[in-house]
Amino acid sequence: MAAQETQAEIPRDKYRSFLYDDAENTHWRHGGPPSYEDVNSLFEQGRTKEWPKGSLEETVQNAIKSWEMEVSHKTRVQDIRTISPEKFKLIINGREGLSAEETLKLGTYNALLKTSLPEEFQFYKAEKETFESSHDAFRSAFPRGFAWEVLEVYSGPPVIAFKFRHWGFFEGPFKGHAPTGEMVEFHGLATLKVDESLRAEEVEIYYDPAQLFGGLLKGSIIPESHNKDKNDFSEAALCPFSNI
Repeated sequence: MAAQETQAEIPRDKYRSFLYDDAENTHWRHGGPPSYEDVNSLFEQGRTKEWPKGSLEETVQNAIKSWEMEVSHKTRVQDIRTISPEKFKLIINGREGLSAEETLKLGTYNALLKTSLPEEFQFYKAEKETFESSHDAFRSAFPRGFAWEVLEVYSGPPVIAFKFRHWGFFEGPFKGHAPTGEMVEFHGLATLKVDESLRAEEVEIYYDPAQLFGGLLKGSIIPESHNKDKNDFSEAALCPFSNI
């Protein structure tokens, strides 16, 4: 969250704006707009809240899904319609904010998982990962996608505060750890500052990465002798998905 890129005609996604609007003139990371069919199914089966249509909670949930889709699958800032490009900042756990360009370059996984811990204590070394390698690692671990929902909204625009949940099923290898098949989830708090057109100027997220890695590191270590099967594992990573 699996979003599979395709040039084919796909029905409009009910949770994400700007997915097919002006798609032909948009620079897509994988050549065309992604499909969120698998992760939408995971979301609908596993969500704990079903917000009324048109409610503030549904609006915030769909806005974040749209924003994540754009920053994960579009390669030019000028194609991203959910943000205010000049003002945009992504702030994770109080670290220095990332600009729109920096977020596109790093990718959302690397942005979320950067840490100031000494390298020997890092579960995931974001500084050594590229956009592509980070997404491949989590696509492999969560072949059905990594779903996302809003649990509560505490305030409305222009500064929207909310609580969220992220979850998926650990059904593929992750960084040398075998899958357990169990659900992995974490919760967090965020604020979304928007302009008068409801474009994001600042996204600030707080969460505990140990909640995520506690599930992913439960899997047994895959023996080195299984490296010959590495290509089998990487095939799972070829089925791209969106984080949310």
